[in-house]
Amino acid sequence: MFDKILIANRGEIALRVIRACREMGIKSVAVHSTADADAMHVRMADESVCIGPPPGNLSYLSMPAIISACEITGAQAIHPGYGFLSENAAFVQIVEDHEITFIGPSAEHIRIMGDKITAKETAAALGIPVVPGSAGGVATVEEARQVGQEIGYPVIVKATAGGGGRGMKLAKSAADIDTAFSTARSEAKSAFGNEEVYIEKYLAKPRHIEIQVFGDGKGNAVHLGERDCSLQRRHQKVFEEAPGPSITAEERARIGEICAKAVAGINYIGAGTVEFLYEDGEFYFIEMNTRLQVEHPVTEAVFGVDLVREQIRVAAGLPMEFKQEDLQVKGHSIEIRLNAEKLPNFSPSPGKISQYHAPGGLGVRMDSALYDGYSIPPYYDSLIGKLIVYGRDRPEALARLSRALSELIIDGIDTTIPLFDALLQEEAVQTGNYNIHWLEKWLEKALD
Repeated sequence: MFDKILIANRGEIALRVIRACREMGIKSVAVHSTADADAMHVRMADESVCIGPPPGNLSYLSMPAIISACEITGAQAIHPGYGFLSENAAFVQIVEDHEITFIGPSAEHIRIMGDKITAKETAAALGIPVVPGSAGGVATVEEARQVGQEIGYPVIVKATAGGGGRGMKLAKSAADIDTAFSTARSEAKSAFGNEEVYIEKYLAKPRHIEIQVFGDGKGNAVHLGERDCSLQRRHQKVFEEAPGPSITAEERARIGEICAKAVAGINYIGAGTVEFLYEDGEFYFIEMNTRLQVEHPVTEAVFGVDLVREQIRVAAGLPMEFKQEDLQVKGHSIEIRLNAEKLPNFSPSPGKISQYHAPGGLGVRMDSALYDGYSIPPYYDSLIGKLIVYGRDRPEALARLSRALSELIIDGIDTTIPLFDALLQEEAVQTGNYNIHWLEKWLEKALD
């Protein structure tokens, strides 16, 4: 086992890894920008190293700075968290070249799954069902028109290097394809430096279902059921739960087995998530995230496992602590993402926290790096915390979420707490009867 691990991240996910390290008797090293000198992850780690000024490319995305911090502190491994360098194959290769262990999949697997076209081709070859669409990248508008005609409208044009909803444009009919194609390419080049796009069939009322997989890198893998992440705004998840309210035990076993077999077949190591659109009983692969997900706590709750601990164990060469037959869904868990944003426009709202009180009680978990007097810097993602609840069933989890929200206090800034207070009153949310388009339509009406 490692003696010391460096966490190449910040905020709540850095705290999450630090806590796992402490339980395992492993020393932790926090890295931070000058803007994060007073951050909670810096205060809680055993050691800390300043790696640069606030802009991400000069600190948290600076590969030389992070490798230097490892060498200075003697850290034997790096946990990337999510975001930043967590799915950067070049970084993983550099880490390996410096004989430091990367706690996550190999550079090869990140590279394969990081390109949406290659990922889709790989998934299809592994027997994972995929959305109908172009065979690969689409280079010209004429080719885009042909693909649209072949698979039928509506279609969605997507950046191959995309994520977070950027470089995605809908074409409802043939009249829209020219604009959608050119706009998606332009956005893709601006956001990712890669203008290549591909085209998929647009599903009318799908749910977003993702399967948590875990491999040991030695040909063994399991799945830990599904999460439903269908409540989204601008393709960004805001509300996640496990198990999915629309998925049967038989469907879970079927798609879970397919995903576990696929990642075992490529000797995948660590945590990964295979994401699908689900409609009319069918699953359609959209992408694979080769890292820990923001919403991993709901899976931990219903399966009773510590995914970060398991990541560290398999990275150190130890076997997984569980087998597929040990993993049974128990209860229901929901997570909401709390952002420092001003409603109704969701504009960023950095600033000083004048009062912070986290909810507690049975079945309540608050993952956050906030504290009284903390100043949220304006340089990073607006996510400031995750409220996770667990109950014996979905109604109990919803009731517990409502109660926990009533206890939560975050003063001094604007947050998205009122959004969730309102959502919990909606029948569609109470019954779980929604799809990936529901929240956007609800917001349009609510903001009129």
